[in-house]
Amino acid sequence: MKHLFAHTLLFLCFVLPCGPSMAQPATRQLSLKEVIALAQEQSTEALQVETSRETSYWQWRSVRSEYRPQLSLSGTLPDFSRTINPVIQPDGTIEFRPVTINSSDIGLTLSQVISPTGGRVFVTSLMQRFDDFERKMTRYNSNPAIIGFEQPLFAYNALRWTRKIEPLRYEESQKQYVEDLEQVAVTATRLYFDLLLAQINQRIAAQNRTSNDTLYQVAQEKYNLGRLSKNDLLQLRLAVLNADLALAQASLDEQTAALALSNYVGLAQSNSISLVAPTNLPEGVVLAEVALAEAKKNRKESINFRRRLLEAESLTAKARGDNGFNASIFATFGLTDQGQYLSDIYSHPENQQRARLGFSMPLLDWGRQRSITKVATLNQQLVAYTISQEETNFEQAVITQVNQYNTLRERIKSTAEADAIATERYEIAKNTFLIGRISITELNIALAEKDQATRAYIASLSAFWEAFYQLRQLTLYDFERQEVLQAKEQEKL
Repeated sequence: MKHLFAHTLLFLCFVLPCGPSMAQPATRQLSLKEVIALAQEQSTEALQVETSRETSYWQWRSVRSEYRPQLSLSGTLPDFSRTINPVIQPDGTIEFRPVTINSSDIGLTLSQVISPTGGRVFVTSLMQRFDDFERKMTRYNSNPAIIGFEQPLFAYNALRWTRKIEPLRYEESQKQYVEDLEQVAVTATRLYFDLLLAQINQRIAAQNRTSNDTLYQVAQEKYNLGRLSKNDLLQLRLAVLNADLALAQASLDEQTAALALSNYVGLAQSNSISLVAPTNLPEGVVLAEVALAEAKKNRKESINFRRRLLEAESLTAKARGDNGFNASIFATFGLTDQGQYLSDIYSHPENQQRARLGFSMPLLDWGRQRSITKVATLNQQLVAYTISQEETNFEQAVITQVNQYNTLRERIKSTAEADAIATERYEIAKNTFLIGRISITELNIALAEKDQATRAYIASLSAFWEAFYQLRQLTLYDFERQEVLQAKEQEKL
């Protein structure tokens, strides 16, 4: 009867499900895509990405505003002075006289830059008032309207180069935003599978703990009947103790992984997460030619390369423009008048013109101009060589990632089949052990192989999905839906 009871107890141990996970069911079940969506929406890293994108937008607006009409108001109200100044008399002598005066001025200016030439046109209106309190005198002066123009000649035109470079920088920031969100997906995927593997390890450890404990109880019955050696009994007891340690470590690893994932995606309760293994894989392999074409079209690298080449060309143009012959034109035409009263300065204004042509040209600089220009030219060549190498490295990275993705996709089939075979083999070994035809060691080997195959399958899933989202990040293309990854529309304030 004792022998029959022991075998019955052992049979129930293998047939009936057991483990702590059954006693404490998860309150929230999440898939990989749900975790990624949460991370891209509410994680701290996603909020940082969104803030960087908003910063780039406002920087771009600031640059664009420089090319639009500017209206400004300036003035001095008041400029009061009370002092004693030397005054030259008609006979050439100097008398020190008290002076108490106040000056006030105000001006309104509308200006517009001309980016193709680097010049500026403006319209301004000025008014001045002068008060001499010692002589009790007030005078007004005004320029009701002045139209002006200033234009540098042969100089470096920063406006033209900025107009070429800054749109690329802003477009690059939009691509960077999508790439950063995909990096969030990669990180979330890694944390997801860390927790999934920890949960599976905890489940395996719990089942092994129960199984070893039951085997030890059966072994004690056999030992009491004289059918088991003391060495085998001690071996089973040691297995129970090791299973206890493994379960404790697995539970700690699960808690740590759950905390890491919940903190990253912004979930409040880390101990209420239950994950689902994403076994539905995207159909078909990815062609390297298609991935490379999408990467060149969608990624920021192509824009980044063009921007850096333009910046290097701009620095060369600046070196040449700032160190050679320079000239500038300044001209204004307007109205002016003065009077004792405010009404006098607008009654009969007179014409006012001003024109100025200035130039500068180095005559002897001991090769300074040539050296600066040569350095800028060489730096431009260096940037071109560097970008050429980076283009090659980028293409290689995309092709390598495609090959890794396709290889990992095929590896999942092998690990899934190995997992199924190991599970079936363990079932056979278990049934064979129940009828006493194999030893405990052989059963433990089958159990270890089953657990190892399960972990290998989850590890292959983890490597595949991480490679999948890394490929998305490298190409900004969703190969599952066959569509380009676009940044969500940004709110314009």
